[in-house]
Amino acid sequence: MRLTEETLAANLDVAEPEVLFQVVNGVGIATLNRPRQLNALSYPMVVALGAQMEAWARDDAIRAVVLRGAGPKAFCAGGDIRALTDSYRDGTPLHRRFFIDEYTLDYRLHRYPKPLVALMDGIVMGGGMGLAQAAHLRLVTERSRVAMPETGIGLVPDVGASHFLSKLPVPLALYLGLTGASIGAADALLCGLADAAVDSATLAGLEPILAGIDWGHDTLADLRHALVREPVASAADAPLLQVLPALLRHFPAPATLPEILAGLAGEDDPACTAWAIRTIDVLRTRSPLSACATRELLLRGRRMDLADCFRMELAVVVNTFTQGDFVEGVRALIVDKDNAPRWRAASYDAVDHAQVQALFRPWWAPGEQPLPLALQH
Repeated sequence: MRLTEETLAANLDVAEPEVLFQVVNGVGIATLNRPRQLNALSYPMVVALGAQMEAWARDDAIRAVVLRGAGPKAFCAGGDIRALTDSYRDGTPLHRRFFIDEYTLDYRLHRYPKPLVALMDGIVMGGGMGLAQAAHLRLVTERSRVAMPETGIGLVPDVGASHFLSKLPVPLALYLGLTGASIGAADALLCGLADAAVDSATLAGLEPILAGIDWGHDTLADLRHALVREPVASAADAPLLQVLPALLRHFPAPATLPEILAGLAGEDDPACTAWAIRTIDVLRTRSPLSACATRELLLRGRRMDLADCFRMELAVVVNTFTQGDFVEGVRALIVDKDNAPRWRAASYDAVDHAQVQALFRPWWAPGEQPLPLALQH
């Protein structure tokens, strides 16, 4: 076989670790290294990240940790969902193990004892949001596309979305979670899902920037000063501001999905009608069962602490394999790519409340706890 540049590149991809670790001036850098897959998280990546983050937490020579993605396209586009549904179909435990260990990792990051920085450059979705939203300093760029798009594949916003979206006003949280809308840097700042926006060129020179820091008494402040020079966007630039009054009206906590759709259909403000029509069109492509479960999940999460949010989500995401639309959504959008999912409920009106509640029932035996987060520090 002739060795082409393409085959050589493919072989190099196989040979390289899926997560790269290095230390610069006391800062641990973890680089998600699957750029061809938009740095989607595989199970070995979750394991490697968990082990290294634990080691750095105990290492007195490490002052802080930075999480980033390889390549210009993505920080992390989510989990390797094809592998998860394959595991379910093959009868292996990987899909459950993946979620248990991913939630354990994310919980440890939320409780990390040292400053944690996430470079949210490019696509940041699903599992990537689970990593990034745990950070003390979340930096977006002009290339950032931030989303929790799970309802489109028959899942629910997971990896702590019921916790970090609960910090938003209810209508914003519901809008982002139900539609899976992809937002840029300014909107991420408006929604409180990022702390600052920087030029992507700044992050490309990360190592020399870190090497040049003269550390003082406040490591996080030193990192922010070094990395956030001239902000490239602010919340005042957010496109969502143009439709925010309508968004707040149409996604209140008491509104059911049919009521949300009816309200959007009746939007008569000329400045918001196009947005309302687009939103209706998007919601009609989502799994009705998953969207109804997402609404329930996000409203419940506002009354829970972090650990309980994670346990609730773990129950729901695993149940979506057997009682929800996840397997069908992956088939239609990822495997066969016919974009014609056959959802369990054909419309929002057809969703049975009992179906939604069933997704929240723990799948583990009474007395067991697959996610004993209260015991972890």
